[in-house]
Amino acid sequence: MFAALGDDTRWSILAALGGADASASALAEVLPVSRQAIAKHLAVLQDVGLVEPVRVGREVRYRVLGSQLTETARRLDLIGAQWDRRLATIKQIAEDLERE
Repeated sequence: MFAALGDDTRWSILAALGGADASASALAEVLPVSRQAIAKHLAVLQDVGLVEPVRVGREVRYRVLGSQLTETARRLDLIGAQWDRRLATIKQIAEDLERE
């Protein structure tokens, strides 16, 4: 998941798809990469469950799977809260040592 999100082009694709479903060709028109590169990026995003293809007539459009992004954000929030608690503990220990 994080390796897939580690690429700026894939973030741009997700942002573009956030507004509406789109084909690889439509995405290539608004992003500074080729349609073939878009297709490869979409395959990576699909492999990790962030987008899914939907056939509309002869065209394949892609849509963002928000549930996967929501779950990832939830997990990151949990990790962030754990670090906040650890840092608060370290701060408290340092303050106690200063008072001694």
